[in-house]
Amino acid sequence: MYAPVKRRKTTVTALLRTAALALLATSAVAGLATGPALAADGDVAWTVRTASNSFGAARSSFSYSANPGSRVEDAMVVANRGPVPLNLAVYAADGFTNAGGQLDLLAKDGKSVAVGAWVHAASGSVTIQPGKTAQVPFAVSVPDNATPGDYVGGIVTSLTQANDAANINVDRRLGIRIKLRVGGELKPSLAVEDLHVDYAGTSNPFAKGDATVSYKIHNTGNAALSAQQTASVSGPFGLLRVRAGDIAAPPELLPGESRTMTVPVHGVAPALRLAATVTLTPLLTDVSGSTTSLKPVEATAHGWALPWMLVLLLVVLIAIMVAVILYRRRSRLQRKTREDARVRNAVEQALRDQESPKS
Repeated sequence: MYAPVKRRKTTVTALLRTAALALLATSAVAGLATGPALAADGDVAWTVRTASNSFGAARSSFSYSANPGSRVEDAMVVANRGPVPLNLAVYAADGFTNAGGQLDLLAKDGKSVAVGAWVHAASGSVTIQPGKTAQVPFAVSVPDNATPGDYVGGIVTSLTQANDAANINVDRRLGIRIKLRVGGELKPSLAVEDLHVDYAGTSNPFAKGDATVSYKIHNTGNAALSAQQTASVSGPFGLLRVRAGDIAAPPELLPGESRTMTVPVHGVAPALRLAATVTLTPLLTDVSGSTTSLKPVEATAHGWALPWMLVLLLVVLIAIMVAVILYRRRSRLQRKTREDARVRNAVEQALRDQESPKS
């Protein structure tokens, strides 16, 4: 459901558009749970839900399988729960996964190229009297050249009201998700990219430390996918392996989307050279809601895990040993020099004694 969005009035259109997009990115798409979604603020309140027809009743969202060139017709039901008439704008928009891991929709002035461009409501607005409902028909026209795969968007009702006292425009959006699977060869695929491991030791040179495994999950296929994931860190030859704790599943990624993960691994021995291994098990959900596990994807990267305190101790020890060796060598050289001087002096004295005339 889209929360109220407040936009500052301004004569600068570009600034207004930028602010609107930034604020709308914090909203989520309505219709993810069973039952109608509600937008309410003071005297303004309305709900949206899917129509009951051959596609089913009490659907949580719109979901279709269609071939290129085909057309699907459906409807959304809007109910006015407030005491005043409502005039709502109606439009469709492409979906995307926002930074919070939730499905969001492009703003009305955003450029949609898939669901938002293929879904057309019977009217761009709907007027509903207090306590009444209205059915908003729409059609999904899949282009002949549409590529196979999953597409996600939504159909939205929107109400913009001016608040002169606060000098703002309040834009309330309420919509329902549309998931479309275009027929053809489905190629679900996830990749692990930019995998690397960092190590942080402790002041105790013999204690274990913590590793941080970071990577990007990239949906390189044409199907929306989530995943189960595991991560582990080991020393050379797979020894001293430590597994990360439970890792939360990433949000469902649409084709082409990616998400960066950072996973801590505790109790890792400073084994000089570490190997971080990440395994993803892609999860594919069909239009009926059934989930299938696909072939796991695995990637490995290496990093250094030097026990710096131990290295420092070794450096100090080696420096002491070198200093001792040099001192002993210098002492031996000094003793030899003194002994050579003593012998030389003794020889010279003996020669002088022989050359002296006897009394």
